[in-house]
Amino acid sequence: MISTAIRVARVGSAAELAAAVLMMLGFPCLMLAALVPSIPAFAAAAAVTYLADHYLHRKGSYLVSRLSKVRAGLSIRFLIRQLLLILLLARLSLADNLIYYGAIACFIAFYGLQAPHGALTTLIRNRRRMPVATRNVDLASRIRIPDAPPRLLLDRPAEKMLHLDLAAVTGILAGAALESAAVGYTGIGVTLALSILYVLALVPYVRGGKTPPKAEKVLAAVDDWLREYRPETVLYFSGSKDSAYQVNMWLETMEQLDTRPLIILRERVILQNLAPTTVPVVCVPGGVHLMNMDLSTVRVALYAANVGKNIHLLRVPTMRHVFIGHGDSDKLASVNPFSKVYDEVWTAGRAGRDRYAIADVGVRDEDIVEVGRPQLAPIRTWQGVPGDRMPTILYAPTWEGWDDNPGNTSILLAGENIVKRLVEADPAVRVLYKPHPFTGTRSPQAKAAHQRITALIEAAAAERAADARFTADTAARTQAGAELARIEARLAELTGGTERGDEAEATRDGLVDVARHEEIARLRAEWNTAYWRSFPDWEHRVITGAEPRLYDCFNVSDAMVSDISSVVSDFIASGKPYAVTDSAGLGVEEFKRQNTAVRAAVILSNDAVELDTLLEAVRVPDADPLAEDRRELKRYLLGPDEPKSIDQFNTAVAQLALKAETRNLGQESRITVGGPDVELADALPGQRASAPGDTDGAPTG
Repeated sequence: MISTAIRVARVGSAAELAAAVLMMLGFPCLMLAALVPSIPAFAAAAAVTYLADHYLHRKGSYLVSRLSKVRAGLSIRFLIRQLLLILLLARLSLADNLIYYGAIACFIAFYGLQAPHGALTTLIRNRRRMPVATRNVDLASRIRIPDAPPRLLLDRPAEKMLHLDLAAVTGILAGAALESAAVGYTGIGVTLALSILYVLALVPYVRGGKTPPKAEKVLAAVDDWLREYRPETVLYFSGSKDSAYQVNMWLETMEQLDTRPLIILRERVILQNLAPTTVPVVCVPGGVHLMNMDLSTVRVALYAANVGKNIHLLRVPTMRHVFIGHGDSDKLASVNPFSKVYDEVWTAGRAGRDRYAIADVGVRDEDIVEVGRPQLAPIRTWQGVPGDRMPTILYAPTWEGWDDNPGNTSILLAGENIVKRLVEADPAVRVLYKPHPFTGTRSPQAKAAHQRITALIEAAAAERAADARFTADTAARTQAGAELARIEARLAELTGGTERGDEAEATRDGLVDVARHEEIARLRAEWNTAYWRSFPDWEHRVITGAEPRLYDCFNVSDAMVSDISSVVSDFIASGKPYAVTDSAGLGVEEFKRQNTAVRAAVILSNDAVELDTLLEAVRVPDADPLAEDRRELKRYLLGPDEPKSIDQFNTAVAQLALKAETRNLGQESRITVGGPDVELADALPGQRASAPGDTDGAPTG
C-alpha cells in the first residue's frame, strides 16, 4: 500500500510521502488551532509545516512543483500560515492590541520585500548566464569573469527569503503567550531587518563589475580560442538530462583521437551531467550562436543521436557529417531513416551495414563504414570459470521503452522466472542483477516487477549467507572494505572541490587538471577491484547506479541474460555464453531472423526453462554447441579484433577529413577560376544561385 501511495504521489521515498502527508495535514490543524484558539497547538502545527516543507524542497520533491501548478505554491503556503496567525490573534481577543496591527504591518512589508528580492535574484542569474558555457577552454585569459555570488544568497533564494518570517511568527506567538508586546516586536524587527539585509546583499551583484561580459564579448573570446586551438573533429550532441550517457560513452574515444577534438553540446543540463574529460567542451544553447561560431578548421563532425538540433551543424558544408550512434543493436533506432542526412554512417561491423540494406531507408551502402566499437576495449575475453569459484550469471534487462510492446523488456513477463531459476540452480551459481537506469520510469508495472526481482535476490542472498555451506574470508573482506574506504576518501578529496558557484565561474575555472584526472581514473579502477573483493564471490547482488559500470559486471560474469539492446551486442565482445528472452513470443527461428545479435544465444521463453542450456555451457565450455557461432557472430557484429577498433576509428576520421579537405579545395579552385560557380560559392548557407527562369526573390513552385 505504501509503494502504491508513493507512486501515486510521485514522491521518491516513504520519508518524502510522510513529509507530504504531514504538510497537507498541518494546514487544517493550523486553522483548527487558530479557531479554538490554542497557541501551543498552533506552534506545533506551524513547526510541522515548516519542517515538512523544507524537507520536500531540499529533496527536490515532484510534489512541490505540482503544488505550484494548482496555485498552492511556496509563497501561498507561507501567506496562509501568516493569515492564520492573524486569525489566531483575533480569536485571542488581541485585535485591539498593538501586536495585532504590528503583525499585519510586518507581513505586508515582508511581502513587499519579496518583489525586489525576486527581481534581483532573477536579474543576477540572467546576467551571469553565459551564451556559451565551456570546459577545458581557456577563456579566463581573454575575458574577465568575476566570482559567482555566495551560494548562501542564490541557492534556493525564494525558500530562504520566505523562511525569514520564522522570527516574526515565533516572536508573535511568544508575545501572545507571555502577553508581552516587546517580545512580538522583537521577532518582527528581526524578520524585517534580515529581509532588508538579504535584499541589500544582492544589490552589488547586479553591477557591471560583478557580472560577466556581454554575449558579444564572450562569443568573440570563444571564436578567438577556436582560431588558436583549430579543432579538427567535433562530437556534437543534443538531448535530455537522462540521455547524457549517450555522449559520455564517447568521451574516452574522443580523448584517443589523432586529430584535435572538440565536443559541442546544446543543452546546459547535458554539460552538468557530462563525465570528466580532458577534451575541450563548448555548450551552445542558442542555434544562432552556434551557426555564427567559427568552426572553419573542423573537417569531421560526429553525431551520437538523431535529434532535430543536429540541423544547426549539418548545414555547414565545409565539414563531413557522420552518424556514430550510441549503441549497436537490432532495435529500430539503429536504422532510423534520418540517418540518410549524414555523409557517412559508421557501424561496428558488417551487421550494421546489412541492417541498413534490409531496412531500405535510403542509406547507401557506399556511405557505411565499419569502425568497430572503441568503447568495448575494456571488455575482457572469457577464459572459462576458475576452478576456485562458482559461476556468476549477470541478469541485465533493458527498460520498458516508450510503448507497451511486450518485446521491449523481460522484466514484466520473464524477470521473476529468470531470477527464481538462477537462485535455485543446482549446482549453485551467483546472480548479479543490473537493470537499465530507466527501468520503471514510464511503467508502474515495470517498476513493481523490478522491486519484486530485487526482493527475490536480496532474500536469496540472505538465505545463502545463513547457510553453513557458504563461508566468507572475513580477513579479505575487511581488507577490501578498508581499501574501498581509503579510495573513496581520496576520490572525495580529489572531486570534492571541483564544484563552482555557477555556470560563469565553472566556465572560467573549467580547465582540467590532467594529473588529477589521471589519478581519478586510476583510483576508479582500483575501486572496482576492491569492490568485487569486498563481498564473497558466491553472494547474490543487486547493482544499481553508475558504479560498478556495466562492463565491469561483464568482466566478473561468466554468462549473461538480457533483452534485445546494445547490451547484448557489447557482451558478445567477451565471447561468453549468453541468453536473450523472447518476451513477445515470436518463436526461436523468427526471433533469430529479426534479431541478428541473438543468433548465437540461448533463446529463453517467458518461463525461462531454457536456462539449463546456458548454465551447462558455462560449466562445460568444451561441450558448448554455440561457442563457434559466438566467435563468428562477434566478427559479424563488431568487426575483426585487428586492427584495434580505435585504430580503425582514427583511420576513418582521417579518410573522411581528407574528403572534406578535397571538397573545400575544389570549391576554392572554382572561385579562383571564376565562372558560373562563383555565384553559387558566394551564396550564404541555405541559399542558392538563381537559375534561368527564376523570378527575383520569389519561389518558382
